[in-house]
Amino acid sequence: MSTSEIQFPPGFLWGAATAAYQVEGAAAEDGRTPSIWDTFARVPGAVIGGDHGDVACDHYHRYAADVALMKELNLGAYRFSVAWPRVRPDAGPVNAAGLAFYDRLVDELLANDVVPWLTLYHWDLPQALEDAGGWTDRDTAYRFVDYALSVHDALGDRVAAWTTLNEPWCSAFLGYTGGQHAPGRQEGANGLVAAHHLMLAHGLAVQELRGRGVGTDPERPEAGLGITLNFTVADPNDPADPVDVDAARRVDGLFNRVFLDPIFRGSYPADIVADTEAMPVPGRGSWTDAIQDGDLEIISSPIDVLGVNYYNGNAIAGRPHPDELKSNENETGRTTSTPYVGCDDVIFVSRGLPRTAMDWEVQPEGLTRLLVRLKDEYAVPPLYITENGAAYDDEISADGSVHDPDRVHFIDAHLRAAHDAMQQGVDLRGFFQWSLLDNYEWAFGYTKRFGIVHVDYDTQVRTPKTSARFYADVAATGRLGSSEG
Repeated sequence: MSTSEIQFPPGFLWGAATAAYQVEGAAAEDGRTPSIWDTFARVPGAVIGGDHGDVACDHYHRYAADVALMKELNLGAYRFSVAWPRVRPDAGPVNAAGLAFYDRLVDELLANDVVPWLTLYHWDLPQALEDAGGWTDRDTAYRFVDYALSVHDALGDRVAAWTTLNEPWCSAFLGYTGGQHAPGRQEGANGLVAAHHLMLAHGLAVQELRGRGVGTDPERPEAGLGITLNFTVADPNDPADPVDVDAARRVDGLFNRVFLDPIFRGSYPADIVADTEAMPVPGRGSWTDAIQDGDLEIISSPIDVLGVNYYNGNAIAGRPHPDELKSNENETGRTTSTPYVGCDDVIFVSRGLPRTAMDWEVQPEGLTRLLVRLKDEYAVPPLYITENGAAYDDEISADGSVHDPDRVHFIDAHLRAAHDAMQQGVDLRGFFQWSLLDNYEWAFGYTKRFGIVHVDYDTQVRTPKTSARFYADVAATGRLGSSEG
């Protein structure tokens, strides 16, 4: 990885990201009804401290000041998600009052020369749809299209960048296989059913939005239509051990290829289908019974951009290992299952790398390898890093500042890793820092701080950290000075 001064190209998009449930608050205002996260957060032991998103960062009321902060930090784009239960409460008729918030937000962003980068789904399924089966029910995919078109009706004249789903791996496998995330179901291969219906929802929405001209206007080239996937780099702990090699294959298939292959190749990975198709699914013979004729053609509808979320890779073993990395999900005290279908034997092994407050190893070179792999193995469109960041135990100093040198180093290293990939021919066009604000970190509640801006949850005071100033300088110049590595 380069440690010398580097320059990103003109027009490279610098942004930061949030998600509706993590920052908005106003959980019961202006007609919004419960999502699966409102419900899950009330399950005893599901979220550390019993934390919930009722107030979060109060972005719903403080958005104008937050947008002013974005401008101050030289951000060219803001990646935000729309709350489905705010726009179509209980998956019913359009709620004008809920949509009006996003009207105001988009106008405020445009007035401050910040590109609105809209994500339609960041995990907050209306509880009413979960009660009808959630993502294991095919009808949910069609209800998603109804919702997506309602948002486009309101914002399509001003928003050019449309992302269907954020991290469907988390929605499907943490939600329906492992139970770590809402709705908290632990149903094995039913997570693959949920994954298929999420992909179907994506493809159907792409077709409908494309039919409305999204991504076809040369005067609005910001991004067009896309999806954001989260990725790992799955390395066998011992490349000479066939057991470890096979374990890494399975994790790669169930994390990366189960989404990449249907989107870009129009099929599910044959090895993963062979591994899983005989596993029982409630109410079905096999999860593959959920795949209907024409589904994969819909799912593989062409997209304009692929969002890449990368935090770390993994060294993977297929048998017990003394350096096993224990999952920090058990901090909640709730019993969960592996999110990797049929992979109870898989072990994640420490490589002795530095770790974040999430106990995730810091592996920037994995980002380079991931981006190059996407270029070499898949016919991917232009790429954007739509999430990259780290949680650390930040504290406010006596002078009121927040110094976070570990996060500065993390950002610097991953930007260099991204640039290295560009030097190898990867068409990477932007980078979004996760996250703009400290916020609700799902099952970890408010115990993990990912923001480049510190949030005092009692007063809602925002304090840009050292990392925010560092990132602002990079966003203003596109330049990274020399580093010690």
